[in-house]
Formats: sequence, structure tokens, C-alpha cells
Amino acid sequence: MKKILAIAFFPLSLLLILSSANPIAKKPSILIFSKTNGFRHESIPAGIEAIKKLGAANGFDVVATEDSLAINKRNLKKFAAVVFLSPTGKVFGPAQEKAFQEYIERGGGFVGIHAATDCEYNWPWYGKLVGAYFKGHPGQQEAKLIIVDKNHPSTADLPDSWVRRDEWYNFKDINPDIKVLIKIDESSYKGGENGGDHPMAWYHAYDGGRAFYTELGHTNESFSDPLYLKHVLGGIRYAMGK
Repeated sequence: MKKILAIAFFPLSLLLILSSANPIAKKPSILIFSKTNGFRHESIPAGIEAIKKLGAANGFDVVATEDSLAINKRNLKKFAAVVFLSPTGKVFGPAQEKAFQEYIERGGGFVGIHAATDCEYNWPWYGKLVGAYFKGHPGQQEAKLIIVDKNHPSTADLPDSWVRRDEWYNFKDINPDIKVLIKIDESSYKGGENGGDHPMAWYHAYDGGRAFYTELGHTNESFSDPLYLKHVLGGIRYAMGK
């Protein structure tokens, strides 16, 4: 009888051991931060909605906030990456700066979209993380983008030459260590000021973490463009370490 009981309970015991060794994987989460203390882009709500849909379709959760106090050590531990969706102006105090810098130093991921280069001008560490600062822009117009590196998840599905309408930034204080993914052909539009190597999207390892930035995304229409959304999704995946 004892032998029968032992045999009967063995599979259950083994199942419990295997279950404890392989718990159900929790979906990763990302945080969208879109606080503005300067110009506010009308496309922010469309961007939040589009990224939430990307998360639902690709296995990650998305939380959105405009509360600077959400940028703290305890809260940031929950997120595989933080997306700066067109924040502008001074958005952090010293405590938030410290928490976010430590988050990156611990291996966190950063995604900057469009006006992420138009904030925190007095925080040099952030300037190097995002990769450049906004200098100015001409009016919205169609221009030709050139994909210079397709060996990255954000550009793998893009055409070699990509013509689209958006608002095109000129940059200052460009970090020389960024790895450029997309540049813009200044002969294809009016108002470019960065010359033949005018970057529009890039990535780099920085201070222990990963950073991706795309200038594209001023317009509402961007966030319903399948190619653009593939571009953003690839940047998020890179930042998450996927």
C-alpha cells in the first residue's frame, strides 16, 4: 500500500517542483513619460494610444504618466524601458534626475521620441543620453530619409529610401558616440542646417543602459503609419534588451 501511495503522489510532487522552478513569466512593462513645460505636441495622445496597442500586440504592458514624481527609484524598477514621448522644457527636479540616472546605470532602457531632444537643456548627462538637443526646425514638409543601418530592429523593415512628411529638426550638441540609423537628405527639403550627415534616428549604449532616439513623430498621422510604428517598436525592443 505504501508503494502504491508513493507512486501515486510522485507525479504531483514532481509537478510542484517544476512549477516552483519555472514560474509563469510576467510580461515586461514600459513607462511612457510625456510631461511638457514648453510647446505641447497634439500628437501625444495618439502616440500613447499607439504604443499601448503595440504593447498589447507584442507582449509588453504600457503605463503612461505626466507626473514627474513617478520617476523614482522604487517605481522605475518596474519598467524595462522608459519612453520620453515629446516632453518639453524642464520636467525634472534633482531627485528625479538622480533616480533616472541611476535607473540607466543599472541597465535600464531609454526611448526618445521627437521632442525628447527639446527638454532638460541644463542637464548635460541627459543631453548625452538622448544624443543631441533641438536647435530649430523649418515648416512641416515632405523629405527623403536615408536608412544607413538596417542591422537594427528599428530599421530592419524600412525601405532604403523613405519619403514622408513630418517636422524636421536641426540639432546642436550632437553626441559623437551615437550610432546613426537614419539621416535626412537636406537637398530634398528646405531648412536643413546639419549638412550631409544630418541624423534623424540613432542608438547607443550609454552609462550602463541602452538609448534609442527617433526625431520622427510630430504629426498625429505618424502614429497610424505602419512603417513608423514598426520603427518605434524596434526602438522599444532594443531599449528593453529584447
